[in-house]
Amino acid sequence: MSLVEIEKPPPPEKAAILLNPGDDVAVARVGLPAGQRVVVAGYEVVLREAVPAGHKIALREIPAGSCLKRYGQVIGRAPGRIEAGAHVHTHNLAYEEGSREYRFPEGEADFPAPAAGGPAFQGYAREDGRAGTRNYIAVVAASNCASHVAEEVARGYRGKVLPPGVDGVVAFPHGEGCGHSIGPDTEQLRRTVWGVMDHPNVSAAVLIGLGCEVNQIDQYQGSRVVGLTLQDSGGTRGAVEAAQRQIGWMLERAEGERRVEMPAARICLGLNCGGSDSFSGITANPGLGYCSDLLIGLGGTSVLAETPEILGAEHLLVARARSRAVGERLLGMVRGYKAYLNRFGGSFDDNPSPGNKEGGLSNIVEKSLGAVAKGGSSTLNEVVDYAERIHGPGLAFMNTPGYDPVSLTGLAAGGVNLIAFTTGRGSAIGFPIVPVLKIASNTAMYRRLKENMDLNAGRIADGAAEVGEVGQEILDLLMRVASGERTRSEVLGHQEFVPWRIGPVL
Repeated sequence: MSLVEIEKPPPPEKAAILLNPGDDVAVARVGLPAGQRVVVAGYEVVLREAVPAGHKIALREIPAGSCLKRYGQVIGRAPGRIEAGAHVHTHNLAYEEGSREYRFPEGEADFPAPAAGGPAFQGYAREDGRAGTRNYIAVVAASNCASHVAEEVARGYRGKVLPPGVDGVVAFPHGEGCGHSIGPDTEQLRRTVWGVMDHPNVSAAVLIGLGCEVNQIDQYQGSRVVGLTLQDSGGTRGAVEAAQRQIGWMLERAEGERRVEMPAARICLGLNCGGSDSFSGITANPGLGYCSDLLIGLGGTSVLAETPEILGAEHLLVARARSRAVGERLLGMVRGYKAYLNRFGGSFDDNPSPGNKEGGLSNIVEKSLGAVAKGGSSTLNEVVDYAERIHGPGLAFMNTPGYDPVSLTGLAAGGVNLIAFTTGRGSAIGFPIVPVLKIASNTAMYRRLKENMDLNAGRIADGAAEVGEVGQEILDLLMRVASGERTRSEVLGHQEFVPWRIGPVL
């Protein structure tokens, strides 16, 4: 079945979704044929052409040069006249970054006070007060030159029965660690590597280097971290054996660690989206935003990320910042990212992928307005750079790329102990030590990729569930996952780890 073929045309009143009374466009609920009548919020139009599911329909004539709104916000400009009932997409909607008026808060808001009572989960209490939702031994490569050894070490434990309470021995291979320009790039890598070793979901870690790389192992100090190099261990086999000897006592100690009851306030939730479509901003992202607000109300922490995917919506976050300083720091991240792109001749609008566009998203502004819905309506309390430690409570923002594996790596290094990941086109990504919960934005994709999806938010667009209902379901499921229930990405063994390299290769 193609994007616009349907078994039976829907009733005109069920054909499209209007998100804001001031919008110029509605969104096709399913693939609609030419000639289909659409009735929504007092508008009645006849489609001039077939419109795929999730794509936009002009509700009235749009004069040439006029701005178009979705979510009550401008998403672009019409280079030519658009007739009522026309399909609105990249062919007749021009991207404009434009300028925005930022409304900063007056004064400084207090951090949220946790609600009394609320749900609890079974987690691992760490010495620094954080909570683990898993209990892993991490084998981390200091550089690409040690990545093969790290993988060999972890491979030795596959299929073996591990002590009770130990979730696994996992490797962190990567292509970085040498040939770096010394400065921000190496500092960021060190934050990332340290963040996964000093993570609440990690009982202990072995750091393996070649010995002569830029990212030297002696720069890392911790009571639960042991470092070694190939050059001092006699090569590949010697390093594998040395690492496994260290893991022996780490497993014994991890066996003594037990889950205990903890309040929801100890959850630090990473919010991410990938393979987004037009339904993402209607179903999965608002549902996750509702969940985020619930968690924050319980004293927990939620972390929005993906700097390229707040462009065009950053003013909405600034307006609800805890203080002007927080809002200014967020805008500083956006300016810094813009300068980063300019060094390579890039644009924020390079972000929407072919799949995003096929799913109905015309440009980065439209994508961003849907993406920020994951952050709900809570006050923005904190802004951190990539892989920096998240303190909480409340809503935080982390400066990361929109590229999923790099964004998840930054969030995990910052200390999130759960990740909720919304997707419209479908995604299979996971992370070695942090459970990644997959939330589908539409029912058709959920059915196709059911093996990879944990929850179907597409029921909202189907008219079978409300946003709040789905948001509560997400929170309930996250609490079960925090206590040990496996997500689909964990069951399938997804362990993607990709640090963000920002500088040149030397």
